[in-house]
Amino acid sequence: MTSQLAFLFPGQGSQSVGMLAQLAEQYPQVQQTFEVGSAALGYDLWRLVNTGPSEKLNQTQYTQPAMLAAGVAVWRVWHIEKGAMPEFVAGHSLGEYTALVCAGALEFQTAIKLVAKRGELMQQAVPAGVGAMAAIIGLDDNEVEALCEQSVQGDEVLSPANYNAHGQVVIAGHAKAVERAIEAAKPSGAKLAKLLPVSVPSHCELMKPAAQEFAMYLEQIDIQPPKLPVISNVDVSIDENPAEIRDALIRQLYKPVRWVEIITMLASKEITKMIECGPGKVLTGLSKRIVRDIPTLPVYDVETLQQAL
Repeated sequence: MTSQLAFLFPGQGSQSVGMLAQLAEQYPQVQQTFEVGSAALGYDLWRLVNTGPSEKLNQTQYTQPAMLAAGVAVWRVWHIEKGAMPEFVAGHSLGEYTALVCAGALEFQTAIKLVAKRGELMQQAVPAGVGAMAAIIGLDDNEVEALCEQSVQGDEVLSPANYNAHGQVVIAGHAKAVERAIEAAKPSGAKLAKLLPVSVPSHCELMKPAAQEFAMYLEQIDIQPPKLPVISNVDVSIDENPAEIRDALIRQLYKPVRWVEIITMLASKEITKMIECGPGKVLTGLSKRIVRDIPTLPVYDVETLQQAL
């Protein structure tokens, strides 16, 4: 049986100061990718990624372009080494934009400005301290959904934001509701419930104002039909029509990431191996919890690149 490959692109949470520095020593294309991104953004993205401070890198309007550039850089290195091309690509949240760039639907310079704008609008949508996100480990999806319903008061918002793996769901909404959910999680049977160090509550109704503004910005962006099938976060579908892709990207801001279904769909397409293309090993870990019999290999430095190749 021939090997069928899928590429996965990580989102926020995988960033770290110094990411890809070792890969860049051997492949100048890594730094060149960041320099092209820097020219589009108007600030030195490579310097931020290499020297920090981490507090700035972790602010969503900086994290998003940094992670996009990192994923594209690793993809370009894979090309240089004539690595096998994937049958499918998918990205977790922000990673969907990286997948669209690598599939030829978005131009890199356009996309990096687009995600910087996305991050800026997300940051502006909810004042600091009003929103929060938390990881709930050990409850099934229905139990997490019930926990969210029980934890809100008045017109508060709280809902699942990322269905990351079986028994691993991230919730997002008003900070006070998130705190109540964390307190109620362990008595409900959760193994772990912890606040996440994020600056905005992504993928919930609090992001609707950002989505409305983002929609106007996205209307001006040229999107081409992808050359590779890209699986959507929102609908777990493969959209070829640029209008459908645009619509899904708007809804992605306030709808949950259906990662378990995406990986399950890849398994149903007879994928035999998956590559996590970009910093960290977050998606590799999640994949192992969803489909144990399909190996996932991270690529973020020379050693992991050679292993994957």
